[in-house]
Amino acid sequence: MPLEPFATSAPLTFGVELELQLVSLSDFDLTPASPDLMHLLKRKPFPGNVTPEITESMIEINSSVQTNYRTLLAELLDIRDTLVAASDVLNIGIAGGGTHPFQHWSEQRISAKPRYQELSALYGYLAKQFTVFGQHVHIGCASGDDALFLLHALSRYIPHFIALSASSPFVQGHDSGFDSARLNSVSAFPLSGRAPFTLSWADFADVYFAKMERTRIIKSMKDFYWDLRPKPEYGTIELRVCDTPLTVERAAALAAYLQALCRHLLERKEAPPLEDDYLVYNYNRFQASRFGLDGVITHPKTYEQLPLREDIIATLDLMEPHAQALGSLDALLHLAAAASDGGDASFLRGQYLRQGSAEGMVDAAIRRFRGR
Repeated sequence: MPLEPFATSAPLTFGVELELQLVSLSDFDLTPASPDLMHLLKRKPFPGNVTPEITESMIEINSSVQTNYRTLLAELLDIRDTLVAASDVLNIGIAGGGTHPFQHWSEQRISAKPRYQELSALYGYLAKQFTVFGQHVHIGCASGDDALFLLHALSRYIPHFIALSASSPFVQGHDSGFDSARLNSVSAFPLSGRAPFTLSWADFADVYFAKMERTRIIKSMKDFYWDLRPKPEYGTIELRVCDTPLTVERAAALAAYLQALCRHLLERKEAPPLEDDYLVYNYNRFQASRFGLDGVITHPKTYEQLPLREDIIATLDLMEPHAQALGSLDALLHLAAAASDGGDASFLRGQYLRQGSAEGMVDAAIRRFRGR
């Protein structure tokens, strides 16, 4: 079946998806509570949308399409408060974070949704190991060509979003040494990584996608787990590298940063994206995942070595005029403070030392999500 046409959407509109942890308050392990939570939430209007995820210890929330950072933040806060009220009824906790620090993949239950059952049959244990939690951000694009331009132009900034959102230092009861260990789980899938280089929607749809469809490996864009992928049915590109932050405030700020960057890139004042930009892509991605804000990346055009924290702060400064126009200066200030003071991965490691246990760290993450 040919790839659907790229739907036109208002440029720079945006929306957020967050995958969240469902936690037992007795032992702070993950608990398969999504069926009960979904049933409870259906009893009254929900601000935004909520859906089950691949295993029953997860849910995904979706904002509506927004144009402004403040309205996005207000909606995410409303969604959070609704979830917290429902979790209190069920006596469970809800938390952000890219991984749960000590859950065991073998104990997870695959959700009943047919697509998730099919993925489990195809990918085996990888499906249960995919009990990791990410933030996705959609950005509206006027055309498929604009979408592909932004997708590839943003490749230079992917480490920024990995480091600023990194919140998955612990895996299977141990400190992984990574700030974002979650991305290692994503990379295990054969259709992960980055999109092929083309700036023409016609070439992408009629040549690349058509060839891939003929292989019978893929049926739709959902089958690609790329770091950035086009979503033609929405008229957007979708950023997928972020861990779920510990707070919805951080999630809204990251979305606003992406919106400002896209406004900047669409002015086309930077050197255009090239295939050779990807020579440094995987290693830069690794640096951000492994070391977070303390990573060192290589500029794809000049090959200059850049301390990631300094590059983020300099880029946030550069984005100020765009944030001013978009009404999101507070979002950039939030991220600048996080870049200077340390992100969620540092907070979690600090809580582990302070609380003296992984359970205490999870409790701190639950309280942080609740705004306490």
